[in-house]
Amino acid sequence: ASSTEQATTTILIDGIADSFSNTSGIDTTNSINLLTTTAGQVRAVTTSATTTLTSSGTYTVPNVTSVTYLVVAGGGGGGTTNQGAGGGGGGVLTGTLATTPGASLTVTVGAGGASFTNGSDSVFDTITATGGGRGGVSGTVKTSGNGGSGGGEGGSTGAGQGVGTGIAGQGNNGGTGSAASSYGAGGGGGAGAVGGNGSTTTGGNGGAGTASSISGTSVTYAGGGGGSVYDGTPGTGGAGGGGNGARG
Repeated sequence: ASSTEQATTTILIDGIADSFSNTSGIDTTNSINLLTTTAGQVRAVTTSATTTLTSSGTYTVPNVTSVTYLVVAGGGGGGTTNQGAGGGGGGVLTGTLATTPGASLTVTVGAGGASFTNGSDSVFDTITATGGGRGGVSGTVKTSGNGGSGGGEGGSTGAGQGVGTGIAGQGNNGGTGSAASSYGAGGGGGAGAVGGNGSTTTGGNGGAGTASSISGTSVTYAGGGGGSVYDGTPGTGGAGGGGNGARG
């Protein structure tokens, strides 16, 4: 009598970093994420690297079917007078995007806005984070801007014109300005919190940004700018890059 062992072929699809002294019984043609070396070993290709894009262009998808993303837009510029409000932080979006290996995805990195100007949008393929709203100033025609996070409301005659509104899921509203005394302007909204309100003695603080560990280290992004004040204490920028307000 004799016995026969059935031959089998293994197809690897899980990307586990195993190595083999030989490739006998492994279907290397149909296996996914494998690299065969001249020494006859098979190694999983790691796909956990993080790519940070700081300029516009394209992103070539590696051999993966999804990527985790963090997209941050440019922040809004602050108001231009001593009752000028803080600009809103750029919108922040994070999630997972289905991809095709080898595809080229469009990348646009939004710039921060100049004084009294909204920030620019950032784009990753079909994902668009909206630029932050401009900070308002004194005057009825110089209102705060809407955006990923909204700009603060200007002080003095800027008060009562309305705060800039943020987009749900991207950021928050700016703070209100004061029409009395030292005319504190509102702080810009941040990705993690609304902007602080200005008062008769202080400018509003910028709203805090939001933290992400996608890079491997916790980093806070998209804080709002602090509001200015005529004669008092200016607001401080929110955590995550918000600039401080001015005095005088």
